[in-house]
Amino acid sequence: MSIPRQIYDLMMAGAQSYARWDIETSLRILHERRRMMLLGLMLLPIALIGVVFAGPVGDALPAILGSKQAYGPAHYTTTIFLASIAVGVVAGLITGCIGAGGGFIIAPALMSAGVKGILAVGTDLFHIFAKAIMGSVLHRKLGNISIALAVTFLVGSIAGATVGGTINRTLYEMNPVLSDAFITTIYVFILGFLGFYGMADYFRSRKAAIAPAKVCESAAPATYDDMTGLAHKLQSVNLPPMIRFDEGVVPGGRRISGMFLVLSGFVVGIAAAIMGVGGGFLTFPIFVYVLGVSASTTVGTDILQIVFTAGYAGIGQYAIYGFIFYTLAMGMLLGSLIGIQIGTLVTKVVSGVTIRGFFALAVMSAFVNRVFALPGKLAAMDYIPLAKETAATIENVGIGIFFVTLSSFAVWVIWTFVANIKTLKVED
Repeated sequence: MSIPRQIYDLMMAGAQSYARWDIETSLRILHERRRMMLLGLMLLPIALIGVVFAGPVGDALPAILGSKQAYGPAHYTTTIFLASIAVGVVAGLITGCIGAGGGFIIAPALMSAGVKGILAVGTDLFHIFAKAIMGSVLHRKLGNISIALAVTFLVGSIAGATVGGTINRTLYEMNPVLSDAFITTIYVFILGFLGFYGMADYFRSRKAAIAPAKVCESAAPATYDDMTGLAHKLQSVNLPPMIRFDEGVVPGGRRISGMFLVLSGFVVGIAAAIMGVGGGFLTFPIFVYVLGVSASTTVGTDILQIVFTAGYAGIGQYAIYGFIFYTLAMGMLLGSLIGIQIGTLVTKVVSGVTIRGFFALAVMSAFVNRVFALPGKLAAMDYIPLAKETAATIENVGIGIFFVTLSSFAVWVIWTFVANIKTLKVED
């Protein structure tokens, strides 16, 4: 197996692990009345802002929102709120139906709608944090959490989130266009890598005519408890402080240097703060494949780090500086809860190969969207010669491809759900 293919498998395992957390958290919120009441209380201030401030104050805010001066709370309009719900629904459908985190489309979607990149990142982080707090079940997961492992990892992730947030804010203060170009470039590389390998994986699956299975089941190894060669090497390094974990999994437990945990957390923190993804899609492959932590301990620790990493990055690096669009965050939270509920039901009546194809298509559409947006941003900074009208045309084509693809996916999933309601009721 080639190195790029191994990296793709690691990233997919992480995306699937994050999706499982997202689905579990969302369904817990939906199925408990007190959590739904809490969601209503969180949405109430947004409704009040719309009634009281949208008219007289709103006219003065759009010039401030998303410009070089941040403003919070962000400008409210009914259209913006409904658009955020739609983005959340699609992200939820991808997460629930495909079994891989749908968060990778949120920042591109918001940026395509005109939201500055730094606001899109901060808003996504706050949305993740709000969902994590509402659906948190840490008390049920304590048996699977190594506190020493989690705390040491969080030292690195907090430091990394600080660096990532500082990079984004510094670039934004230098030039908002440079900030957008930087965030766009990061997404281009990651989405391009996932998209091209996802398409190749889909066509291989069709040729092999594999048995229908969810992507989250077919792309991941059967067990994670057998350590990789790299994990064995890292655990053999005796570099204090040594952290002991997995006592309930392996007789005598395992040990690893705290320095490796801090470095791993640092990488996760930087990625979370720069991309607005919470870090969950990186924690799982790093813990299991690089550090040699068992799957059970990884799941519990991952939940803990998402809450604190997303919370610190969202609030400590973006909210206090005015870089969070609260209206969008709450709209996306509401939409994603609806989308995940529908998406998870549709997986019962759709083949695994089809799901793989839609995953690859969704990622590729987001990749095309960011690739087509990049020339205009580079031209605005005089890095490449390109007429403003030409750049705008290219970007609009990318936006069109992106939203048409995602809209088609959403319509297909919802239609499949409606057409199979009777079958789903029988299965339940």
